[in-house]
Amino acid sequence: MSSTPLRLNLIEGSVSFNFSPQAAQELKAAIDQLMERLKAVSAKPAAGGSKASPQPPLEYRYTGEVFLEIFCNPNIWPTPFAAKVLLTVRDVSIRLTTEAELTRVIEDINQYLEQVG
Repeated sequence: MSSTPLRLNLIEGSVSFNFSPQAAQELKAAIDQLMERLKAVSAKPAAGGSKASPQPPLEYRYTGEVFLEIFCNPNIWPTPFAAKVLLTVRDVSIRLTTEAELTRVIEDINQYLEQVG
């Protein structure tokens, strides 16, 4: 099955790899949940209120022609717009591990889904 390449723009440069529309939908759903967690963390309780409970991290994994892993701890970012993700793309001959801005990854996935939809 041929799939349309997904291009993720990084802080410096970009990476493209074959990705299925179904996997993109699953990644979008996982990132939507992460955004809710980031919003929960950034909505600090009023002074004197109880401390916000820690939120679970995003640990997304996809295995296809390449292995894609995206990790983000929502507890360390002050706002969803400041958040970055740790991105790993690898296959048998190369491994790329870098940071990417979460907002840019969201834009890239939405653009991909528009192309394949």
